[in-house]
Amino acid sequence: MEYEWDFAIVLENLPVLLRGIVVMLQLWLVSLAAGLAGGFLVSLARTAAGRVPRALSRAYVEVFRNTPALVQLIWFYYALPILTGIQLSPFAAAALGLSLNTSAYTAEIFRGGIQAVPRGQWEAAQALGMTGAQSLRRIVLPQVLRLMLPAFTNRAIELAKTTSLASVLSVHELMYQGRLLSSTYYRPMEILTTVALIYFVVIWPGSLLSATLERRLARRG
Repeated sequence: MEYEWDFAIVLENLPVLLRGIVVMLQLWLVSLAAGLAGGFLVSLARTAAGRVPRALSRAYVEVFRNTPALVQLIWFYYALPILTGIQLSPFAAAALGLSLNTSAYTAEIFRGGIQAVPRGQWEAAQALGMTGAQSLRRIVLPQVLRLMLPAFTNRAIELAKTTSLASVLSVHELMYQGRLLSSTYYRPMEILTTVALIYFVVIWPGSLLSATLERRLARRG
């Protein structure tokens, strides 16, 4: 039996899908910004001189990198209130879980970049009277941020796709709206195909940007 495609339902419900795109972008931007900031702080602890901050930050990274992001989101929504008595909204729980998960990955990107700078440059900065923070801001980060950009863009792309997991918490992002429309109209082929195409259109420019950055950096050696 040949399947007959009918995208009329999709066209009628475009405003619903557009609202889902807006929520998805909001979740993505919040989680990316918080993940980058948190990752930088964790990377400082990972490269600190003391054993305690290095051990704690390493444990943090290992926990979030080696457990599924879906489990983390569900844990923050259902388990965290039991421990703290604070009930997060679905959006807040998803944003918290995605931010912490992203920070664990970006921390390793920052750490790799910081440790790639020869130790002699740190020592030269100290000889000039710079503090550790000044050395990081004036000497280290300007050198390594350009090299870390492709890794950060790749991570941002992965995060954009991971936001779809928030649908299990009833966050009204794109995937949630697609599932809701599919169950309402019983046209999953058309609706979920449209959802997949929307994700592609939103994420593909980031993939092109990442590939372009990698090629330019390769040409510059």
